[in-house]
Parts: sequence; structure tokens; C-alpha cells
Amino acid sequence: MQGALKPGEWDALSDEEVVQRVRAGEVDVFEVLMRRYNQRVYRLARAVLRSDSEAEDVTQEAWVRAYAHLDQFAGRAAFSTWLSRIALYEAWARVRRGNRFETIEPDPRGEGREMKQASVGPDPEGEVFGREVRSLVEAAVEALPESYRTVFMLRQIEELSTAETAECLEVSEETVKTRLHRARSALRQELLTKAGAGIREAFPFLGDRCDRMVESVLARIMRSESAHHQRVRHRPPAG
Repeated sequence: MQGALKPGEWDALSDEEVVQRVRAGEVDVFEVLMRRYNQRVYRLARAVLRSDSEAEDVTQEAWVRAYAHLDQFAGRAAFSTWLSRIALYEAWARVRRGNRFETIEPDPRGEGREMKQASVGPDPEGEVFGREVRSLVEAAVEALPESYRTVFMLRQIEELSTAETAECLEVSEETVKTRLHRARSALRQELLTKAGAGIREAFPFLGDRCDRMVESVLARIMRSESAHHQRVRHRPPAG
């Protein structure tokens, strides 16, 4: 890859183009996909696990597995759908096993590139109110049953369509509609009304946290690539 891509250049690449470039050997371009979908993967894992640290663990593992099996992405579904399924399978497997993956240590430098995100309130009072609403939303969503949380996360927070959500979860569209209706009914209508546009700020995974995830996954991938090349170099000739 000839230099790192700038944030403004990300939108010019489709998911499929990025996948093709990574498969062709431009491993660094994998960062584009991570920065594009890091928050969605984290939110899905968080919806299943209800734990920030476990959701970060699963997010990292889901990305590493996605890279390792990138040759299996056939394009029959959107890359985001394929990736979402990997994240959900990893989260559900974590629930079944009840163990932990490698954790990501906090970045002591407190540094990181900023990613694009929705604008905050117009004044300090608005920011405080937005944070309070976000906390209320997160608490209310977290109290939902897992099957409702995942649908609510995809439909209401990530704003996927009913069809996209059904494809991600591998359920019928009617099931998605029913679960979303029940999730909304379980939440106080007053809370949803007050949250307004701020609801999309719930469960953020941007800035430093996104940067740490990108760095950790790329480091693991690079170590794996290096080990693979070493094995190929020292492999005895055939015959």
C-alpha cells in the first residue's frame, strides 16, 4: 500500500474493492473496513454480552477471524452482513463457553486519531443532557432480553433495514418486526421521545478505543503473515 489512506479517501472504496485489495496483498487496507464497521461489530457484541471489556475482546477476535477467512467471503451477502454474523457467532460462543479471549490493554498515551462522528450538543448544557439521555438509553436497552437487544441495536441504533437485520441474524423479517415491536413496547415511550437523534450516540466505539482495536488486530495479522512467510521460505522443495 502506497502510504496510509486518509479518512476522506475511505468513502471512495466499496467494501468489495477493499476486500480485493487486501486479498491482493495490501494488508494495511484492512484498516478501512475496521474503521468503517468497528462500532457496529462492537455494538453487536455488546448487545449479546452486556460487558464493555468482553465486547472489546469479541470485537478483536471477530476481526482477526474475518481476516483469516477473507478468502471465504463470496459476495453472496454484503460484507457488513457477513462480518456481523462472525461477530454474533463469536459473542454467542463466548456466552456458551464462559471464558475470556486476549484482552486489549488501555493505551497509556491517551492519543488517537479522531474518526467522524455525529456532532455533539450546541452548548455545554446540551452536552450534559445528551450524556444523561445516552446513559438512560443504554440502561434501558441493556435490560431487554438478548434477542430483543440485538434487533433493537441493528434496527434502531445502527439503522439497518428490516431485511438487512433479518439477514444478519438469519431469521425471518416477520421475526425481526415482532422482536422490534416488543423491544419498543418494553422501553418507556417517554425515554425514546426524549432521546431523539441522540440515541445513535449510545454504546460509542470511536476515537482512542477504535484506534487501539485497529492497532491490535493489524499487529496480530502482521505477525501471522510474517510467520506464514517464514514457513514458506523454509519449506523443503517438492520431490
